[in-house]
Amino acid sequence: MATRFDPFTDTARWMDQLLGSAREAPASAPTMPMDLYRAGDHYVLHVDLPGADPGSVDVNVEDSTLTIRAQRTARTEADVQWLARERASGTYVRQLTVGRGLALDDVDASYADGVLTLTIPVAEEARPRRIEIRHAATGATAIGGSEQVSEEESAG
Repeated sequence: MATRFDPFTDTARWMDQLLGSAREAPASAPTMPMDLYRAGDHYVLHVDLPGADPGSVDVNVEDSTLTIRAQRTARTEADVQWLARERASGTYVRQLTVGRGLALDDVDASYADGVLTLTIPVAEEARPRRIEIRHAATGATAIGGSEQVSEEESAG
């Protein structure tokens, strides 16, 4: 049975383990929800960053860690009496550990309508490829350096 290569397997497992502690985190902690899927020979990551300052969004890769950082600035109008203030402000940071097999030098990033989209191609060496099968020629074959002859040829 063939298995499909998925460099985000460990990340998904770690996220499942961390969800328990995330539920216990204070409600005011900035969150960065994401969707991740594979489409052909690349992975697509959508990260919600509502209200983040577009100039503050930063994505970098070091070794096997992908880091996404963004800043949401708190509103500071003078002479305002706040009745509710539930939107978190500050720095958002999310780190993902990625496995080998990704072309991290060719990541494409775009930011529109509060959503950061990263397209991460699978590295050429990690892509599935077809192996050509040669067909052996029929007839005499060499065994141990001597040629083996069939009974019909030796009788004739």
